[in-house]
Amino acid sequence: MRIIGGKFKGRIIKPPQGLPARPTTDFAKEALFNVLANRIDFEEIHVLDLFSGTGNISFEFASRGAKSINIVEKNAKSIFFMKSEFEKLNFNNVNFNRSDVLSYLKSSQQSFDLIFADPPFQNFNHSELHQIIIESSLLNEDGLLIIEHQKKTNLSELKHYKETKNYGNVSFSFFFK
Repeated sequence: MRIIGGKFKGRIIKPPQGLPARPTTDFAKEALFNVLANRIDFEEIHVLDLFSGTGNISFEFASRGAKSINIVEKNAKSIFFMKSEFEKLNFNNVNFNRSDVLSYLKSSQQSFDLIFADPPFQNFNHSELHQIIIESSLLNEDGLLIIEHQKKTNLSELKHYKETKNYGNVSFSFFFK
């Protein structure tokens, strides 16, 4: 896994064996951040990364200078790994939440400019996740929700849907509040 842009561009990050995660491919990640570079000012946003896994997406936001990043991941080994790597980068504006994502969303009092969610591809209710986020105050006005999913999953009927970008079997659906 490598950071593809920003201050830490080119840095290799090696997650330990056995993490229950499916990191976003470099190809899809690079395409996503190219789209985002034309839409947002990275240095002005507060990010929420749901189902963070290896922290792959959070490392990209940190490298681009995000104001803050909140990570939600229930696997303790993943949290330990990400904390260690963020310390190496000397990026201190990150908060780690070891929690089930849906439980976290239902109890959180914070709000964010961008929420990125990479839930399990199989047997996951994307509609419920979307509904909790959109109907809460988690996403700031004019905020952006991005849900990563399999290409065969269609989220275009959900509220505030803008578009879906496909990269191989990986898709990103964008929702503007």
